[in-house]
Amino acid sequence: MDRQVLGVLKTTLQHTFGWNEIDYGNLVFAFQTAYAVGMVVMGRLIDGLGTKIGYALAMIFWSLAAMGHAAASSLAGFTAARAGLGFGEAGVFPASIKSVAEWFPRKERSLAIGIFNAGSNVGAILTPLLVPWITVRWGWRWAFLITGAVGFLWLILWLMFYRKPEEHPRLSKSELAYICSDRLMTVSRISWASLISYRAAWAFVAGKFFIDPIWWFYLFWVPDFLQRNHGLALMQIGVPIVVIYVIADIGSVAGGWLSAWMIRRGKSVNFARKTTMLLCAMCILPIVAAYRIEGLWGAVLIIGLAAGGHQGFSANLFAVPSDTFPSQAVGSVVGMGGMAGAIGGMLIAKIVGYTLQWTGSYMIPFLIAGSAYFVALACIHILSPKLQPVEFRQS
Repeated sequence: MDRQVLGVLKTTLQHTFGWNEIDYGNLVFAFQTAYAVGMVVMGRLIDGLGTKIGYALAMIFWSLAAMGHAAASSLAGFTAARAGLGFGEAGVFPASIKSVAEWFPRKERSLAIGIFNAGSNVGAILTPLLVPWITVRWGWRWAFLITGAVGFLWLILWLMFYRKPEEHPRLSKSELAYICSDRLMTVSRISWASLISYRAAWAFVAGKFFIDPIWWFYLFWVPDFLQRNHGLALMQIGVPIVVIYVIADIGSVAGGWLSAWMIRRGKSVNFARKTTMLLCAMCILPIVAAYRIEGLWGAVLIIGLAAGGHQGFSANLFAVPSDTFPSQAVGSVVGMGGMAGAIGGMLIAKIVGYTLQWTGSYMIPFLIAGSAYFVALACIHILSPKLQPVEFRQS
């Protein structure tokens, strides 16, 4: 919710502060820059401090930054708040993927990732419903304050309930044995030099670089696309956005389930992950025509299908670090990939901002969105043809 509030309020804030498309693109760029730096720092921090404490610290930081938007009264103030939010939220996926690596055997990880990734879309569903309502009644500043404060409620639940399997008081020996049944070797110390020498790490990095910018494009510009191309007012965008992210949720769980089902049926991890990603990429391809569709719901359904394809692709891509690296290295590898994805997000922010300012058309952004996943899959296959566990060298 925290990261999407700005996208929902884009038109409102542009009218309030007189921002143009390039100004808005620079705000997204600030978020992505801090997110890129934060991914490296947070991934390393979470591997060092452990999932529970590392995630809690990140959560406190980003919730305060989200609330800090309410104090901004200029482009510079919003830029600072966006940078703080980006840096803190960089801890989300390193901690989440590390949690899955700690709690699930390989054959179940993509489904587990698909489920939690679907959970992240619940925020994307609620935001366009709640934020316009809050804004109309109390003003846009309260939208940032309320959504930011929700993070502290989740923090309490996280600290109360999360444990590693080995430390959980209600976990039976047979359950623990099942969870640990196909874990990779345990390592005591991990250096950056050892991680960047593996092609499997670069396969994940390349995949994130190409697909993450597309998701940021959906989050930060689809509400504007619906308002600009289909004449929706702020209070009218809620239902179309909800439909898009409900379809995205279905795609997230379905993509995670499909590769897990293939693995249970005897297919290799390599075959299951890459076949599912190819099918997801094919579902995304029709989005290249979204800007030409005149009917609102035709455009919504095509964007929803693409969002579902992205989430299914992402669920399988996120499984790659835990498929190939021991759990002690997963947070750092996810941080590397997240940094690459954020750098791609910085580029897409500039591309979309300048494209809209100069042409007023979404043709080029949607063309990039439709083709990025095929490029990503090709890079993954070239860098890691078999997705085999690495022979980890300790240092």
